[in-house]
Amino acid sequence: MALIKKTASPIRVIMLSWEYPPRIVGGISRHLFELAHGLVGRGVEVHVITCEHPGTKSEEVEDGIHLYRVGPKGQANDFIHWVQLLNESMRERGIALIEELKTVDAPILIHAHDWLAHYAASALKHQFQLPLVATIHATEHGRNSGINGPTQEYINSVEWNLQNEAWRVIVCTEFMKRECERALNTPWDKMDIIYNGVDAAKFVVPEFSDAEKAAFRAKYAAPEEKIVFFVGRMVREKGVQILIESLPKIRWGYHDTKLVIAGGGHRDHLVNLAAYLGMERHVYFAGFIPDAELLKLYSVIDIACYPSLYEPFGIVALEAMAAKVPVVVSDAGGLPEVVLNGITGTTTYAGNPNSLADGILSLLHQPDRARAMSAAAYERLDADFNWDKLAAQTIEVYDRVWFEYLESNWAAIEAQNAADTKEKRPRQKAQLIGQE
Repeated sequence: MALIKKTASPIRVIMLSWEYPPRIVGGISRHLFELAHGLVGRGVEVHVITCEHPGTKSEEVEDGIHLYRVGPKGQANDFIHWVQLLNESMRERGIALIEELKTVDAPILIHAHDWLAHYAASALKHQFQLPLVATIHATEHGRNSGINGPTQEYINSVEWNLQNEAWRVIVCTEFMKRECERALNTPWDKMDIIYNGVDAAKFVVPEFSDAEKAAFRAKYAAPEEKIVFFVGRMVREKGVQILIESLPKIRWGYHDTKLVIAGGGHRDHLVNLAAYLGMERHVYFAGFIPDAELLKLYSVIDIACYPSLYEPFGIVALEAMAAKVPVVVSDAGGLPEVVLNGITGTTTYAGNPNSLADGILSLLHQPDRARAMSAAAYERLDADFNWDKLAAQTIEVYDRVWFEYLESNWAAIEAQNAADTKEKRPRQKAQLIGQE
């Protein structure tokens, strides 16, 4: 690779994101955590500038990853203003960091994750004339089935600016590549597809005795009931309402079925929907579940279901596959690339409760087929969704960007600036001595 050949020093990448564990808002946090660890494992020096979080240090090195947590500068009027204030703090920390890193002659790249890090990333790019890579995890157009209103227009414009400023754009599926081309006019040959991944070792389900498992399962369902499980945010795009609407048909075809729905957020509308359909006794809203509890839950459920209306990728499906649980998903977005219908799981028509019910019933009535597909899904994890391999693909993007950067005017200008700075320092010192 060009980067490694041109310098004995490691690649240095500065990642900017509004979330990083333990601050978890959506999928970006887990993605960045695993990617950072994969990159460090392959010799990349990773620096993450992110938002502060209660109970964490402003600066620390964790598993070889350099973390810098900052807060927004000032009192925000609204969410957009809060993002801008946070980016100003990220930009200031980035300036100090790059000034420090520049003392060593080795590659420095900036990697922004989604529009929420655009302002700081682009400012650092131009101030230091360094290459910028952007990962676009989702688009405002996709989340809302179009752009409706000034706030969405604004976010869409920031997304456009981010992909325009980036040297390369990373997307997680073929679907997202098409969406960025359609919604943001991103050039087709500017994008690289790198899947999200999962650390399957983290989803090894703890062993229970039969009595322990039965006692744990009894918190969620009766012994004779089959558990269909969903975990995620209680928002329209995740399709929880479609799952609830499918329950009457599921119970007509397989009477002993229980829905267990986990995740934080506003859910009154979903509780009311279950009651309206007469299904309130057959839907259990578990709320937020800690990871330790979630692992135990994976060991007692029968099907994991993710009926999204919009889904760039679907990491939760990978997590269920890692726990060796049969999965049923919609065909929205990138999910059909993650779950191969009839091979590693079942896909159904997005937004269609009848189709979803049929997909779930097919697995409830064919448990051997369900187990075979979950086994095939688990085998695919190492081939396509292994973070070490995905980190290697990301390094290839960095390598290409740096090689092209070295051939560009920017590299020549930056080299001249560095040379000028070195020349000025001794002259300035001599002049001061003479004045003394």
